[in-house]
Amino acid sequence: MKKITTIISNKYLLAGLFFIVWMLFFDQRDYFQQKERMAELQKLEAKKKYYQEQIEKAKKELADLQNDPAALEKFARERYLMKRDGEDVYIIEDSLAATK
Repeated sequence: MKKITTIISNKYLLAGLFFIVWMLFFDQRDYFQQKERMAELQKLEAKKKYYQEQIEKAKKELADLQNDPAALEKFARERYLMKRDGEDVYIIEDSLAATK
């Protein structure tokens, strides 16, 4: 019993415990907010990576369109449904994809 009261009355131990409790729960930058911010940062970094990949893909497509006439023709046919004279274009839509 005497040993327990000696440990409890130790001012360094009390100050250390107070500091730990304060930093975990009451500080402006407590542990739980830091954990939430870290998770948000990871999500934002994943989004950043996705958008950088999309930018690279768009740059590559632009370079292909500027330098390759066959790619330009393919792009116009697929995106804008353009056709040559004397050609017929048939558009087939998937009814299941339209309902989703």
